[in-house]
Amino acid sequence: MWSQVYDPFGQPWLSTLCAALPVVALLGSLAFLKLHAHVAALVGLVTSLAVAVLVFGMPSSMALASAGYGAAYGLLPIGWIVINVIFLYQLTEQRGLFATLRQSITHVTTDARLQLLLVAFAFGAFFEGAAGFGTPVAVTGALLIGLGFAPLAASGLSLIANTAPVAFGALGTPIIALAAVSGLDLLALSGMVGRQLPLFSVIVPFWLIAAFAGWRGMLGVWPAILAAGVPFAVLQALVSNLHGPWLVDVVAAIASMGSLVLFLRVWHPSDGWLPGDRLGASRDAHLPTPSRGEVVRAWVPWAILSLVVFTWGLPPVKAALDAATTVKIPVPGLHDLVERVPPVVATAAREPAVFALSWLSSTGSGILVAALVAGLVMGCSIGELARTYWKTLRLVRTSLVTIAVMMAIGFTTRYSGLDATLGLAFAGTGVLYPFFGTLLGWLGVALTGSDTSSNVLFGSLQRITAEQLGLNPVLMAAANSSGGVMGKMIDAQSIVVASTATRWYGHEGDILRYVFWHSLVLAGLVGLFVFLQAYVPPFTRLVW
Repeated sequence: MWSQVYDPFGQPWLSTLCAALPVVALLGSLAFLKLHAHVAALVGLVTSLAVAVLVFGMPSSMALASAGYGAAYGLLPIGWIVINVIFLYQLTEQRGLFATLRQSITHVTTDARLQLLLVAFAFGAFFEGAAGFGTPVAVTGALLIGLGFAPLAASGLSLIANTAPVAFGALGTPIIALAAVSGLDLLALSGMVGRQLPLFSVIVPFWLIAAFAGWRGMLGVWPAILAAGVPFAVLQALVSNLHGPWLVDVVAAIASMGSLVLFLRVWHPSDGWLPGDRLGASRDAHLPTPSRGEVVRAWVPWAILSLVVFTWGLPPVKAALDAATTVKIPVPGLHDLVERVPPVVATAAREPAVFALSWLSSTGSGILVAALVAGLVMGCSIGELARTYWKTLRLVRTSLVTIAVMMAIGFTTRYSGLDATLGLAFAGTGVLYPFFGTLLGWLGVALTGSDTSSNVLFGSLQRITAEQLGLNPVLMAAANSSGGVMGKMIDAQSIVVASTATRWYGHEGDILRYVFWHSLVLAGLVGLFVFLQAYVPPFTRLVW
């Protein structure tokens, strides 16, 4: 048994500085040294292991075990999702259906801003709600490339769009996990997040289009942005408060897509905006209009994917598949051997480390089934499916290594207590804690790549700190998840998924630099809103 130490130097500022070194090494290597993602990830991993063992006193065997556990988690479920989404994309491209899909979206609107709104925001939100774990970025990034968007635009804008839905992603998994670790009521947490995020569900599509087209370009399509954002926000608030966290994103995304498509039947922008060269999309005004049958065939693979992934994620289906096929493997030398201690938790508690080998219930397995079915529907032979899958493995092999190493960093910081040291630094901000506690959720997602993981890491800390400061614990636990969604666009895992989906390998640092300030400013706005909820009428009425 090893108990975590959160202030090894007896000087909180120095201990916090050391705990931040892995993050600085990773992000600095990507953004400033411009190292390739897998090299930067190795730099971050070596730094995290060194700090964990040499500074925080974690036994080296435990540190290596935690890194191995994280690497395994990076391959399954995350890498497994990426492989199979790219596999489906490859099949549709080889069959010429992706070009038809592009033309069908262009038939709805030829304006790149509105295509971005439809694909990245509305369609991406559906995949976030149904699957999560990198699926929406992989799908929308590939779609935007197919529509002619430049790689940086396709990657960065997919990441910006995949924010507002994240707290209710994968059929509410982050909120369910938050309730489990914090001991707070699930429906109370769902409702609180549903009273924090709807404002940003309206802001984010405006922000998304402004990031692509500039403020003048955004103003040219503001009615359409409202047509997509307002229905999403309203349904997000209603379903989260009246029903629970499970179907929030799915219902809201369907409402957003339907509202936008119907609105574009009667309204078209008249400002004459064209995409610029810096981030722009290539436009071909002479593309032939596909027939209705061709459009149906082009959308069938993605309809199959949507249906299978949604069904795969339903709690009864997932529970049945888990019970039948999941193998749980306690990590040797780590499971129940690391102890979190106060003040991070109320009482000392052992940290479980059980790798769930969910070979069938994983979302990636559902995507593989959907891709195989879609491939057969498209007329692919078994040999063609096998050759394409091998081609896909070769295509994403470096990205898989990168994702595995990134997750190894996240798990090392978790089990060594580096994350808790950073969290305690935020918790020491007193009356400003509602703001900085929200940024703690942002930091958690940036470190781990998952709003679920961030909630697991900091949910209990948020409740304990809120109770010590006389704040509503439901407010601050929910703020961890709401703030975390803005960290999704800068976590290394998502950036690698984006670069893989858009085939822009080696440019992960460019993507990070493009999205970082968007992420930080939006997280600050969420923190400000939570601060107002905590202290300032009439915002306090949103807390009950």
